[in-house]
Amino acid sequence: MGFLLDWLHFCCSSRRKIYYLPRRYKFMSRIDKQISRFRRWLPKKPMRLDKETLPDLEENDCYTAPFSQQRIHHFIIHNKETFFNNATRSRIVHHILQRIKYEEGKNKIGLNRLLTNGSYEAAFPLHEGSYRSKNSIRTHGAENHRHLLYECWASWGVWYKYQPLDLVRRYFGEKIGLYFAWLGWYTGMLFPAAFIGLFVFLYGVTTLDHCQVSKEVCQATDIIMCPVCDKYCPFMRLSDSCVYAKVTHLFDNGATVFFAVFMAVWATVFLEFWKRRRAVIAYDWDLIDWEEEEEEIRPQFEAKYSKKERMNPISGKPEPYQAFTDKCSRLIVSASGIFFMICVVIAAVFGIVIYRVVTVSTFAAFKWALIRNNSQVATTGTAVCINFCIIMLLNVLYEKVALLLTNLEQPRTESEWENSFTLKMFLFQFVNLNSSTFYIAFFLGRFTGHPGAYLRLINRWRLEECHPSGCLIDLCMQMGIIMVLKQTWNNFMELGYPLIQNWWTRRKVRQEHGPERKISFPQWEKDYNLQPMNAYGLFDEYLEMILQFGFTTIFVAAFPLAPLLALLNNIIEIRLDAYKFVTQWRRPLASRAKDIGIWYGILEGIGILSVITNAFVIAITSDFIPRLVYAYKYGPCAGQGEAGQKCMVGYVNASLSVFRISDFENRSEPESDGSEFSGTPLKYCRYRDYRDPPHSLVPYGYTLQFWHVLAARLAFIIVFEHLVFCIKHLISYLIPDLPKDLRDRMRREKYLIQEMMYEAELERLQKERKERKKNGKAHHNEWP
Repeated sequence: MGFLLDWLHFCCSSRRKIYYLPRRYKFMSRIDKQISRFRRWLPKKPMRLDKETLPDLEENDCYTAPFSQQRIHHFIIHNKETFFNNATRSRIVHHILQRIKYEEGKNKIGLNRLLTNGSYEAAFPLHEGSYRSKNSIRTHGAENHRHLLYECWASWGVWYKYQPLDLVRRYFGEKIGLYFAWLGWYTGMLFPAAFIGLFVFLYGVTTLDHCQVSKEVCQATDIIMCPVCDKYCPFMRLSDSCVYAKVTHLFDNGATVFFAVFMAVWATVFLEFWKRRRAVIAYDWDLIDWEEEEEEIRPQFEAKYSKKERMNPISGKPEPYQAFTDKCSRLIVSASGIFFMICVVIAAVFGIVIYRVVTVSTFAAFKWALIRNNSQVATTGTAVCINFCIIMLLNVLYEKVALLLTNLEQPRTESEWENSFTLKMFLFQFVNLNSSTFYIAFFLGRFTGHPGAYLRLINRWRLEECHPSGCLIDLCMQMGIIMVLKQTWNNFMELGYPLIQNWWTRRKVRQEHGPERKISFPQWEKDYNLQPMNAYGLFDEYLEMILQFGFTTIFVAAFPLAPLLALLNNIIEIRLDAYKFVTQWRRPLASRAKDIGIWYGILEGIGILSVITNAFVIAITSDFIPRLVYAYKYGPCAGQGEAGQKCMVGYVNASLSVFRISDFENRSEPESDGSEFSGTPLKYCRYRDYRDPPHSLVPYGYTLQFWHVLAARLAFIIVFEHLVFCIKHLISYLIPDLPKDLRDRMRREKYLIQEMMYEAELERLQKERKERKKNGKAHHNEWP
């Protein structure tokens, strides 16, 4: 067992952990008594698991060290059969099977080759019996660890309780245990973000009646807006967009900037405190000093480059070698493939843009008045649904392309292959999921020109404009629909698909053996009929949560309810994943890991990107900056240093420009002349922009207010980014990676272990000396 690096218990009975009790005073004791009386009427720690149901899994008064056959006398071994837990035993067996020679020959080694050539269909550790029992776990106890996990973790009745992470680690291994620890930590950290986001939304609801801008929009019955598309779109009153103006205020209000800053800081705090939480878990699970062994070379790499060998500087043995030029050429081809697939995403977004500009005119000429009067909302809604379908179809293609490109690179080890594949898949899916959102947030309605001089796509289709109430409502719809549909689809594929497959397998088995006969299969056959864990391990689980984290942070300024939706989904996600691991999947091979790997770097990158995108969303997509400029420079309170609702009187009129209808292009001229509004044909209409009227010296040129707003937007982006980045770096600096009490415990434990080892060695030497004296072999110069 010398190859094992598993951490197992040893302790010295004379060394126990010492607990120091602080001195208590009579006054504080009385207060404690009163508090304890009050607590008797409250539920006792409802989120914690019942200790009678879940036994204590760790011996807290023992110290740990790497197991060594030579020092076996230092370890406490009550029962050799249970000294190693099942996860460790399966890892030992797998380690042996991976290295045993099954046939004479150079490469006839290992279980993986037998699986690859079809000698075996599958190889997996067995579950510990059934996860169900006829008897109650409270009265008869758990049948096995799988049953205990089902009752205390995977059951829907315990959705509000903490996870039994020690039991998860013991049954599935440290790598899966760390995933659920991270998922639980992320879900717990979403509570303050969801609460603040809900507060921002409710603040918008409570201040809706006092919002001067939405009041002016709803009362603007005499302001006629220009058509939003060619020919078929009619003139409309600004008051017709009253509902959209109110909905926009729910998300774009005075608390939005505060929430954007809060979420940027929250992302940093989440990552920094996760490092501390990971350190505590690594200490409790004996992973602090654990290092991965030298990884074996992938068989594909070995087969490809077996003719070229060089000496390994660590092992001193010859191994296959990939030339630098070959590696560079493969990386270039892989990068070209990535660039091509990103171009495919952009082409799909371009197709959605064409759909939007074509469909808005079609919906404007629709027979149904409901769709005709809400042509822009109908266009946005259908475009989002079509975009979601394209996203799901392209995801299937991206997985095959990422697999092809990763294998083309010929990574040397499994970890290199996993990191390369993870980075490609995340990049593909992130761009695929967020490209349309970026278009709506930063490009929709920004480059349309103005009435009489519209910019056109391929000199044919007029680019889509924002709603008279702004583009933020489109961004909210995009994020809300995509987030809900994506999470619903993922939850179905995670649980519904395995349930259907397992049901179909059981049905075929019943047909083979007859429906009336009660079949009793051995455990290996029951597990064989379950679904195997996907070939990429925890990749899909991590990817789903990381993409959700991006949605929660990157455009959160436009959709403050995103953290709340993420929180509700994750509460379900934890129990779905637990149920899937315990009941629907074969038991995966337990493996060790110190952290979540490359995903932490991706999370940090998303945190940085979120600061930039939220700065642009507030400055460009929302009307926060134009309102601020109007309040301080052009409104009734100009020069007074105030920016309340009274200072926004007249803002709507100041943000709209005047257009002479006779200046329309022939292909843009609407079919209606607008006589339904006043009985006579309209001469002028309004549109969202800061441009001079048609009578000025430079008709439709930019006004001074436009340049003031543009300068304020650029200044806000720079100030916001620098301020938030400074806060993020300050928080990162102030929060240490290791908690102080953990650092002290580690130092004390190291000191005590050294002392105990010294005493144990001294005791052994003294015993040997006594034995030599007893046998008459003592020497006069013997020491000590």
